[in-house]
Amino acid sequence: MATLLARIMVKTGREAEFEAIAEKLYDETHRNETGCLRYEYWRGAKPGFYYSLLSFDDFHGFLRHQVSDHHEQASPAIRDVCLDVKLEWVDHIRESSPLPATRMQELPEGAGEKTALYHKLFAAVVQDWWRSENPGGTASAHPE
Repeated sequence: MATLLARIMVKTGREAEFEAIAEKLYDETHRNETGCLRYEYWRGAKPGFYYSLLSFDDFHGFLRHQVSDHHEQASPAIRDVCLDVKLEWVDHIRESSPLPATRMQELPEGAGEKTALYHKLFAAVVQDWWRSENPGGTASAHPE
């Protein structure tokens, strides 16, 4: 599984454009992609700040999303309206989320050039402390 949180800063005055892009991506992702568990957008507390939660059955599902026609078509518009996008791989707390653990996977066999590039650029970073014992002494359920 692969889950990430995107922190998005939109150019002043371009919020409506961004929200229209987000709504279209939400619709296309949920209508056309398999393996997508969550794909949502929210406004933040500060003007122009947004968040997106993306969760897929596995890292390969995330890669398929990145190279999908609808994502590729929206990418230039996203770059045009955004000042900054930071992606952070996140992991669930076992008993407080229905989403499974985040895990990185090898590049799929026969992957195209763009998929290989995104595999490298957006590798799912699994933090060591996610795998270590928690303060209560219970071992993490995230071995790789």
